[in-house]
Amino acid sequence: MAAELGASVALRDLEKRYDRVAAVAGVSLEVRAGEFLTLLGPSGSGKTTTLMMIAGFEVPSAGDIAIDGQSVVAMPPYRRNIGMVFQNYALFPHLTVAENIGFPLRQRGVPKDERARLVGEALELVHLPGYGSRYPRQLSGGQQQRVALARAIVFKPRLLLMDEPLGALDKQLRENLQLEMRRLHADLGITFIYVTHDQEEALTMSDRIAVMNDGLVAQVGAPEDLYDRPSDRFVASFIGESNFLPAVVRGLEDGVVIAECQGAMIRAVCPGRPATGDKVMLTTRPERLRFADGRHSQAADNRLSVTVAEAVFAGERCRYMLRAGDGTLVVLKEPSSAAVRRRAVGERVEIAWSVADTILV
Repeated sequence: MAAELGASVALRDLEKRYDRVAAVAGVSLEVRAGEFLTLLGPSGSGKTTTLMMIAGFEVPSAGDIAIDGQSVVAMPPYRRNIGMVFQNYALFPHLTVAENIGFPLRQRGVPKDERARLVGEALELVHLPGYGSRYPRQLSGGQQQRVALARAIVFKPRLLLMDEPLGALDKQLRENLQLEMRRLHADLGITFIYVTHDQEEALTMSDRIAVMNDGLVAQVGAPEDLYDRPSDRFVASFIGESNFLPAVVRGLEDGVVIAECQGAMIRAVCPGRPATGDKVMLTTRPERLRFADGRHSQAADNRLSVTVAEAVFAGERCRYMLRAGDGTLVVLKEPSSAAVRRRAVGERVEIAWSVADTILV
């Protein structure tokens, strides 16, 4: 059931307004043929509205949507030949699994024998062979979601849209299906556009992620790029956990910003050139910090004196809440080990971290 290479999608200055409120406020985005792109953001960020406009269920207030270079804004949903998977499965309760999956084929006038063959292939792809005669009520939530997936791909679309499809499932099943989605994407070779508010889900599954906020795309990139090089404070705080340290720029040296923070000179990576005296915010990830008395500390590291405010043992990790001189709280996470000394609340310590892990946002 291998499909042709997936479709490319181009959004140009896409807007959707409801009265005076802009749900999508001017999104421009290129989705490459065959890639798995996730629209990630909090509720109200515009990600689902963007997806519904691509599907044709919402009409843009302005802008354009092109699939394989052809504008589809004026084209009804059924002519766009797009697969769609919803969070609530949207299965017909009175139809069997095979009839549900075969429904889009019937609509397209596919002969009965051919329908049966394609339905069987789709069931194999989602690991549900032999389930064709069951009804949705006889299936678990995860099985129903697999049936919804099979129905969306049975007619071999070049583009598959998914709106929070795993949101109603428990954590373990959701994690299992994330890996299944990756496998399915690799097997089919088609373009996936996936909507979620779950950052771990996006990081696990995506080739690229478009982070949305207030109807706009805040940053687009590979998961590791967004995690290691967030473009602003929103992206840094929404994807993973981040520490934020207020600082004042004191100079530039070899393309690295030198900023004063809590009386210490901290060096940070920055694509721009802030002016001396600018007030800025530095960010680094909790797992990139370490206690400076360890053997892995380097002379070139950033360092800061702090006091342990809270220490929590969480199995594989110890999580420390540290208080800087001005009261700013910093989180440090380190792997727990019988060989590693635990820090006590009230202890004065020095922390260290790499300049490469310090970003100015």
